[in-house]
Amino acid sequence: MVKLIKGGVYYSEGKLVKESVAFMVEAKKQKAVKGTLSYGVLNSHNTGGEENLKITFDGLVSHDITYVGIIQTAKASGLKEFPLPYTLTNCHNSLCAVGGTINGDDHLFGLTAAKKYGGNYVPPHIAVIHQYMREMGAKCGAMILGSDSHTRYGALGTMAIGEGGPELVKQLLKQTYDIKRPETVAVYLKGKPKKGVGPHDVAIALVGATFKKGFLKNKILEFIGPGIKNLSMDFRCGIDVMTTETACLSSIWETDEITEEFFKMHGREGDFKLMRPSDPAYYDGAVIIDLSTVEPMIALPFHPSNAYTVKEFIENANDILGEVENQGNALLEKGGFSLRDKIKNGKVYVNQGIIAGCAGGNYENIAEAAEILRGKGICGEFELSVYPQSQPVFKSLADNGYASSLMSSGAVLKTAFCGPCFGAGDTPHNNGLSIRHTTRNFENREGSKPGEGQLSAVALMDARSIAATAANGGILTPATEAEYVRKIKKYYFDKSIYENRVYTGAGRPDKSAEVIYGPNIADWPEQIALMENLLIKAVSVIEDGVTTTDELIPSGETSSYRSNPLRLAEFALSRKDPEYVKNAKIVKADEEYRRINGTVPETVLKDVGIKIKPDTLYGSCVVAKKIGDGSAREQAASCQRVLGGIANIAIEYATKRYRSNLINWGMLPLVCRKFDFKKGDYIYIENVRSLIEEDARVLPAKHISGGSVKNISLEIGVLTAEEKKIILDGCLINYNKNK
Repeated sequence: MVKLIKGGVYYSEGKLVKESVAFMVEAKKQKAVKGTLSYGVLNSHNTGGEENLKITFDGLVSHDITYVGIIQTAKASGLKEFPLPYTLTNCHNSLCAVGGTINGDDHLFGLTAAKKYGGNYVPPHIAVIHQYMREMGAKCGAMILGSDSHTRYGALGTMAIGEGGPELVKQLLKQTYDIKRPETVAVYLKGKPKKGVGPHDVAIALVGATFKKGFLKNKILEFIGPGIKNLSMDFRCGIDVMTTETACLSSIWETDEITEEFFKMHGREGDFKLMRPSDPAYYDGAVIIDLSTVEPMIALPFHPSNAYTVKEFIENANDILGEVENQGNALLEKGGFSLRDKIKNGKVYVNQGIIAGCAGGNYENIAEAAEILRGKGICGEFELSVYPQSQPVFKSLADNGYASSLMSSGAVLKTAFCGPCFGAGDTPHNNGLSIRHTTRNFENREGSKPGEGQLSAVALMDARSIAATAANGGILTPATEAEYVRKIKKYYFDKSIYENRVYTGAGRPDKSAEVIYGPNIADWPEQIALMENLLIKAVSVIEDGVTTTDELIPSGETSSYRSNPLRLAEFALSRKDPEYVKNAKIVKADEEYRRINGTVPETVLKDVGIKIKPDTLYGSCVVAKKIGDGSAREQAASCQRVLGGIANIAIEYATKRYRSNLINWGMLPLVCRKFDFKKGDYIYIENVRSLIEEDARVLPAKHISGGSVKNISLEIGVLTAEEKKIILDGCLINYNKNK
């Protein structure tokens, strides 16, 4: 299904040729390097050099878990108006019964901020963030920055990047997105998907083949090849949005008449242009996907890369589910997690199905699922919920009879909402197994609480196989075994829904408007600058292979508190290290004592056991092997910061965006290749401020553990001039205030 090619390749005359056999002279290679779509789009937005890019964007987008903190940060840094189109959507904190008035207060803040600063505002239940931007924001050749990790509009010719909130703040303050020019990998598509295979099958196969190898980490994926013409726009977007789970930076696709038809349908013909790489174009690697060989896939808990064909999984269900059980029981204090009881007479029974969000809720996915279920009932304990990803999609499903057909089969249709993807809706029962066409299935993303002995699990599948499973009474079934009519009725976009409900104020700020704050919306607490020396206490040491942002700050139940930094921080690492908040607060209190008295308490000095210079900042850190996989949420870093965090120490950082979040909150992203830290250890770095000012890549440090002291080296890596200043000033807010 998927083949990886390491090393350079050329794309010429519709074919890929390895660099090793291309015999291309250097001059032609340099021209071919500049022939990719990625190179052209990046260069048209670059104000920096050839290798060290300084990118400006054409638009920004955030949802209601992130936009309050972003606007508050920008306001504290001197924001007067939005200098570029900024769209605020409301698809994460849509359940306004959660947390009292908190969510509704955030929505009112968003609307009034859009009016005052000149932005767009999409009310709750109207559209999920990425579908609205596909329909109304993406443009061929444009770049969009979003505060959600699945900001991907590459199938529409838009290079979109998901980042933490501070990177959007920089754009609001007319600063740039600074990055070393990323490598570009060709994703060469050929063939045509067979009946019953959908975009999630292709995406899961891609993620399964690449993520664990780090093959696409922080790179740009460029989709090319003859197979593209065999995919509808919904199919393309369904693959594209899942590229986030490969750990890539962004994506871009060739455009064609199908792309043009999409823009025409949405009344935006002027936003289309034909985009093709030059012949030849040079890529740093390649992924070849033969669409005709892709089978229905399933990504088992607890990661989208745990990929199997559905057939392979069913044949080996006992062994595979046994491994998942072991992973689940490691999350529970007393164990008790079971999935193998779902196997009966060689068949796997599932409790729940969900088709939702930016990946699953598109028109074609739902319409084809309706055809699979036509004339059949959802029997037994299995339940199916379907969330069309926008009101225009919902309306077309209703107008064409698909909504009625699904409801008759027993499915429940709900409005546009991202909750099933991050644990804020449709949580299964304890030990339940849910199959979902959503983007992510990390542990607890379905809403369970292992700290309280509750655990269920999610496997990712395509909407077609979810419908086939529903039609088969909850017995896991690939859609290739379903008998149905594949042809579906044409989609019609009704723009009046947005014209009548969405506030479009981009470029028209009303300075007389008042931003309305609810009682939960709080300012960021003050952070102090980095001092000459640094004493760090490791208050949490995580030995897992990968630590996700969900583990650093849980999704789901924390969503209502994203507008209150101190209240949200109480949830930090609550699922992974319940003692973290208490221990971090002790360090923070000792640092406050130092500020008043000039030195940390005697108990700390005695515990450290070595001489500490007077000009020393004291803070805490989290130590983990590979940290920051998953969401773009800045709160994974900011919660540590407001609790006194000053650094992370890791063998590597899972994503560029998490490392950026640490830097923007004034925290040192330290790397130590040898992992031998214990909770309670100290790390002392002399002259850290001077070393950073001098562009040092390696910081000599002392590691104090159990009374023994040894010299170690901590890598901080390459920092831009701006990143250095942000760390030295203590955070992005301080940096902008000082400017």
